[in-house]
Amino acid sequence: VQLQASGGGLVQAGGSLRLSCAASGRTLSSYLMGWFRQAPGKEREFVAAVRWSTTTYYADSVKGRFTISRDNTKNTVYLQMNSLKPEDTAVYYCAAALRTITSMIRVPSSYEYWGQGTQVTVSS
Repeated sequence: VQLQASGGGLVQAGGSLRLSCAASGRTLSSYLMGWFRQAPGKEREFVAAVRWSTTTYYADSVKGRFTISRDNTKNTVYLQMNSLKPEDTAVYYCAAALRTITSMIRVPSSYEYWGQGTQVTVSS
């Protein structure tokens, strides 16, 4: 599975962005899909994930502001980010996991495939 993330950019606080993660090489429908982010000097952290059943999971820091969704017909996963804050600034990565139990969804090592990352910068 090859993952290509896009949609990052520079936005003012309070603004919105939509990230996309397009997959090739294999259909995503059976994979758990996740978004992670990594700010300079910090560890990679979980943002959101969605199962093939469309069950979703969110980090507390983004709950109510971000929405993860998937379109299996387009083999693409999205992350709609609203009410952005300067602390959301990071490189955002999409990832895919074939089999992951719920308790491990927030752990980066649970994911087998990773995209290249897209930069999101939120100015104050």
